[in-house]
Amino acid sequence: MSFNDYVKFVTEQFVRRIDQPKEERRMAREQRKAERLSLSSHVFGVLPMGLSLLLNRRGKANKRKRK
Repeated sequence: MSFNDYVKFVTEQFVRRIDQPKEERRMAREQRKAERLSLSSHVFGVLPMGLSLLLNRRGKANKRKRK
């Protein structure tokens, strides 16, 4: 890809973004944020979820024993 092609591509993307209504850009940004993984899942994978499930299960078992 030559420099001119790159400048053309960036210019087209910029113009397309500027032509979108502000509300549409905001909705697209919120949708991307909603689809994003949490930081702990992104960094450590499935381990935080497994650990939280294990701790929740233990907490429920302890509550049952106390009653």
